[in-house]
Amino acid sequence: MESSEEDDDFPSIESITSQSKIDSSYQSHTEKGIRKVCCELLDLKDAVENLCGNMQTKYLAFSRMSEEVVEMEHELVELRKHISAQGILVQDLMTGVCRELEEWNSANGNIGDCQQDPQVDELQSSLLSDADNQEAIFLENIDVLLAEHKVEEAVEALEAEEKNFPELKGPGDTSSMELSSYRSAFLKRKSMLEDQLIEITEQPLVSILELKKALSALIKLGKGPLAHQLLLKSYGSRLQKSIELFLPSCSVYPKTFPATLSRLVFSIISVTTKESGLIFGDNPVYTNRVVQWVEWEIEYFVRLVKENAPSSEKLFALGTASNCVQASLTYSSMLESQGLKLSKLLLVLLRPYIEEVLELNFRWARRAALDVTEINESSLLSPRSVSPLSAFATLSDSVLVDSGMKFMDIIEDILAQLTPMAVLHFGANVLTRISQLFDKYMDMLIKSLPGPSDDDNLTELKEVIHFRAETDSEQLALLGLAFTILDELLPLAVIKVWCLTNESKELESENIVPNASITAELKEWKRSLQHSFDKLRDHFCRQYVLTFIYSRQGKTRLNALIYLSGEGVDLYWDSDPLPSLPFQALFSKLQQLATVAGDVLLGKEKIQKILLARLTETVVMWLSEEQEFWDVFEDESVPLKPLGLQQLILDMHFTVEIACFAGYPSRHVHQIASAIIARAIRTFSARGIDPQSALPEDEWFVETARTAINKLLLGTSGSDTSEIDEDHITIHDEMVSGSDETASSLSSIESFKSFASANMGELDSPVYFNDPEG
Repeated sequence: MESSEEDDDFPSIESITSQSKIDSSYQSHTEKGIRKVCCELLDLKDAVENLCGNMQTKYLAFSRMSEEVVEMEHELVELRKHISAQGILVQDLMTGVCRELEEWNSANGNIGDCQQDPQVDELQSSLLSDADNQEAIFLENIDVLLAEHKVEEAVEALEAEEKNFPELKGPGDTSSMELSSYRSAFLKRKSMLEDQLIEITEQPLVSILELKKALSALIKLGKGPLAHQLLLKSYGSRLQKSIELFLPSCSVYPKTFPATLSRLVFSIISVTTKESGLIFGDNPVYTNRVVQWVEWEIEYFVRLVKENAPSSEKLFALGTASNCVQASLTYSSMLESQGLKLSKLLLVLLRPYIEEVLELNFRWARRAALDVTEINESSLLSPRSVSPLSAFATLSDSVLVDSGMKFMDIIEDILAQLTPMAVLHFGANVLTRISQLFDKYMDMLIKSLPGPSDDDNLTELKEVIHFRAETDSEQLALLGLAFTILDELLPLAVIKVWCLTNESKELESENIVPNASITAELKEWKRSLQHSFDKLRDHFCRQYVLTFIYSRQGKTRLNALIYLSGEGVDLYWDSDPLPSLPFQALFSKLQQLATVAGDVLLGKEKIQKILLARLTETVVMWLSEEQEFWDVFEDESVPLKPLGLQQLILDMHFTVEIACFAGYPSRHVHQIASAIIARAIRTFSARGIDPQSALPEDEWFVETARTAINKLLLGTSGSDTSEIDEDHITIHDEMVSGSDETASSLSSIESFKSFASANMGELDSPVYFNDPEG
């Protein structure tokens, strides 16, 4: 009982298949399958080998048959030529026999009176019938050649027939019905051949060789003008198809597609011109037709460029136009060796397009450069502009430097689009527009300076003031930035592009005139830039001097009252004569400005000299032109003293010596000061003061002015100059206004060094600062 229970709990294992049996069973099935597949592959291999063998055999048989067909064609052609030659020989023989019979008949008397031999009549009729048969055979031969489109053989046969029968060419003698009918049939076949040749030339896939053969055949048939017309038409259609295939890719390569299009157009023009010369020679009629066709194709090319170019307002539209000018003029110069001079035509056609693109690009550049609210931060990190302009960044605001960097980025982006040919022919236009853009930028900077503007043309910029330069350092930074753009960045960017033009190999044939014209353009451009900067400089100097001269209440600090008496003026002519207090304050003001300029315009000694010289000029110019100042001296009720004349002359010499001492001697300052002295002498003389007795020698004024400068700098005048300056400020309604820097004492050695640091030798050009009137 226990065993049976165990059997129920554990079922029998007799039904379990051993692993060895499984392996043997599946192994046998796998081997059978592999063997079957191998047999099938072997059968397939045999079938493939048989197929290859059959194909090779059939191919060899086909090759032999093709060779035999070609040989048969050659034999048929030779046989046809032989038959044609024999026919021509028989025809010549018949013609000679007829001619001999006619001569024989004429030698035997009047044919009409004599009875003719019946045998002779029979012979003549047989010969005429043979001639008719020859004509029929010839026409049938031509029909066969036309049916088989063997135009070359047909042309040769027609040429030979016309040589044998010259009357077939012209109107001929149509009195003979037989000749007239034969000529009509001949001309009909000739017209059919011409139609076949025209059809060949008009085929879209005709090869160049077949085209030339067809055109040569037409020329042999006396259809030269038609052949030339078909030549131009064929190459024109080839160009049209190439352009149609290319145009869809213009939008993919908007900047460079004019170069590819130029290559397509001018290569077809070159090939057409060469083939015309080879086939038709130097016939002026055909040459003029080629020129007319080329001009039409050039106009079509320019129209295609305009239609497929990007919008003219986009920056790379200028690159597209420049590439078009570069490629087209380069290819046209290559065609000059073939007698085609297309440069002038190209420039006439391209000029309106280029000028439109330049106008719209610089209109965009003007909006972008003057809108400082949209500054691209990535462009401000450009290494080409950061280094020179970042030196003028102030702690209070970076909008000024950012605008300068943006301005230069825009200019350089525009210049980067130009090619050497575009610079050569449109460089003057580009330079003019750059100078106009720079002028607008200077106007914007002028609006950033304090004080009302006297330029009515700046009204459009009233809403674009995003930065106000209030302190001396900010104003000097603004001027330094403008001068750096004028003197360094703009010339460097432009000359870099213009030098590439000068070195371009494409200009070797005309390098003399372009060099001279480019030099003249650059000189005129620099003068225009300088004029724009002078507006900014003069505005700064005028406002700076007016702030110095006029108090906040609008009263004049520099007036004629200081020259009417010695009251309130600390002058001892017998001991230590000094300039009047306003001019001492001017000296102090220039010292302070020189100190600030030395820090803000570090390394920019040229602009420091320019500003200090122009400030000095502005002071004496104001004094020369201020009529209220001179009206006081001319007033009979106001008493004048020699001391006032001496003081005024000393002040003028003092002003001239300030400029000489600081290293910016100006001929204009000297001229204006001399004019003021001469006018003062005339005015005082008219009031009864003798200048001969009242005035010492000129050398005394010069030495006294120099001594006064040294005294003011070294503080050895015998009085505290700072107290004098403070008293003067109190008496004359705060004559010297405060600046962003603490006013330094006139006796400060540090101030002396900073002021004298401007002494870097004579200016490059003493008349550089002169007004146009000077």
